[in-house]
Amino acid sequence: MTAGYEYYYVNDNAQPNGEHEVHKSDCARLALVNSKTYVGYYDNCKDAVREAKNNHYANSDGCYYCCRACHTR
Repeated sequence: MTAGYEYYYVNDNAQPNGEHEVHKSDCARLALVNSKTYVGYYDNCKDAVREAKNNHYANSDGCYYCCRACHTR
């Protein structure tokens, strides 16, 4: 594994507000997700959220717990 890089996933199930959260692979909240899609291997959450928005769910946001720098709502 390259230093600083992480695997990212997006929750396939939207939250009540309609957004899909992007998580790092080691996030405790991701363990609670039954349906997720692999987003990619990135050195920052901004690129992972951008990828999720462009290729999976336009209404994606970073997880408050593991991607706080990308949590905008």
